[in-house]
Amino acid sequence: MKDIYIRTITGVFFIIAVIGSVLLHPLAFFGVMFVFTFIGLNEFFLLSGLKDSRKKNVAYYLFGMLIYSLVGLIGLGYVDIIFSYLLLLLFPVTIILELFRKENPGWRRIGIYYTGWFYVAIPFGLLCTLFLTPASENYFIGILIGLFVIIWSSDVFAYLTGSMIGKHKLFERLSPKKTWEGSIGGLLFALLAAYILSIIYNQLSLVEWMILAVIIVIAGTLGDLSESFLKRQAGVKDSGKLLPGHGGILDRFDATLFATPFVFVYVNLI
Repeated sequence: MKDIYIRTITGVFFIIAVIGSVLLHPLAFFGVMFVFTFIGLNEFFLLSGLKDSRKKNVAYYLFGMLIYSLVGLIGLGYVDIIFSYLLLLLFPVTIILELFRKENPGWRRIGIYYTGWFYVAIPFGLLCTLFLTPASENYFIGILIGLFVIIWSSDVFAYLTGSMIGKHKLFERLSPKKTWEGSIGGLLFALLAAYILSIIYNQLSLVEWMILAVIIVIAGTLGDLSESFLKRQAGVKDSGKLLPGHGGILDRFDATLFATPFVFVYVNLI
């Protein structure tokens, strides 16, 4: 019972931090995600299995935060898109730095760097871009809040449905507790959330909100499984201990990070 209270209290504060920053100002959200990005990059580094100390991998953190900042600020309209060209230089520069590393240089480290940036930094940056859509130069919070609401609705009701009637395992090798019944229950409530969102926010039509919900649930489930795969490779239960009862930042954002690029592409295409 104590664990449920701790998990609930942590979840409430987490929701306040995320949704509160969205409602406050885009730069407030950028700042909160900046902190989460750094923590997420650190969690990924620790899960990667690299034996070097973090002090010897400053470039990983520095470039990762630069990637997040450029993607986020360009998406928010505070930085000109021409500065995105700098991102093209980060990848060869990383290889060049590795060439001159005196202790244990290797391609494995380069691959871990790149994966961390693509898995953590870029999706967090893309979250900031969802304030703006191609149809308007004004800030709208509908799609960004919708992304979180749909994911949280799916997670909560997938857990409840799976606990009550779940029998058929979804992907037992990576996540023994996930069931098809739970996933379907989560999807149905995500569609209900999308319907309610279509009434509150008219950025998308009802059909577009429904399609978005399906995309988010499928991508989010795959993101959850992918993080489970990462943790199994590292031999740990949680990615971190920052959030009591929830684990780390990657545990809390596993579905969001995976779904965000799909949401970004979908919104920009329609």
